[in-house]
Amino acid sequence: MGGEGALISQLLRCGTSVGANVHEAQYAQGTKDFISKLEIALKECNESDYWLELLYETNSLEKLDFDKFQKQCVELRRMLVSSITTLKEKTI
Repeated sequence: MGGEGALISQLLRCGTSVGANVHEAQYAQGTKDFISKLEIALKECNESDYWLELLYETNSLEKLDFDKFQKQCVELRRMLVSSITTLKEKTI
């Protein structure tokens, strides 16, 4: 697997991890565990954004696709941050 393939592989790994952690959060063992799973999903979302940037900077991803995927990352990150913040405020 070449450089581009490695980047795509990393993006696929962390990108699918976002959804997996959100799904796992539904079965959390309490609020603290739920928040923890969402925070992991947030970290994976941030990592996905990083790999998208590298793919774009190495001309492996067209501008239109990069903009679309990055916008989705930003929207997802906002939802996760909002959910985490709300949950933390409620548990204080």
